[in-house]
Amino acid sequence: MSLKAVLFDMDGVIVDTEPLHRKAYFKTFEDLGIQVSEGMYTSFTGASTKRVCETLINEFNLSQTRENIASIKRNYFKDCFYNDNEFDLIPGVRELIQHYYENGITLILASSATMTTINMVFEKFGLEQYFKGKISGADLKESKPHPEVFLLAAEMAGEPAENCMVIEDSTNGILAAHRAHIFCAAYRSPHSKNQDYTLADTVVSDYTELELDKISKYF
Repeated sequence: MSLKAVLFDMDGVIVDTEPLHRKAYFKTFEDLGIQVSEGMYTSFTGASTKRVCETLINEFNLSQTRENIASIKRNYFKDCFYNDNEFDLIPGVRELIQHYYENGITLILASSATMTTINMVFEKFGLEQYFKGKISGADLKESKPHPEVFLLAAEMAGEPAENCMVIEDSTNGILAAHRAHIFCAAYRSPHSKNQDYTLADTVVSDYTELELDKISKYF
């Protein structure tokens, strides 16, 4: 058993679009005339926009369609994405990606984000060259914590689960990796609050801790 592929989540792992999503969501809630509590908002972490919209429609008895709400949110998000000066890659992640790439590790992106957002991020930060493939959970029937996205990512990498590692930062993502029986490294981001790392195989706060010589003991 040896490490051959790393399956990266995107949000909170490669970039922190959370503040942008937050701004976009709260502007959307305002447009819809609804009050979403912090607790409810926290429960959306790692869920697809589709699932969030469905929850809002059910909770608040909204007459808008899922597509309609998603499109309001998407427009606010795009605006923040291109105009927010604080938006950047998570510290150390570019170096980690290059480190794996130079050592012949296959990299796959497995995110709940839409493919549009994934492509926007890859283009803005020049990440395309390092990754063999990208999977958007938004295109799948089941979203995290269902393991489907990681099982597909391992398949795309052409590796059995035991030769893969997932890098995640959310409760739902860690649970998905656990259910897929793939080694999971949890990144404890200063931004992800109230996430549960219990099921992760290792927890790090700095990406240098995931360099190959440091994690070789697990593989």
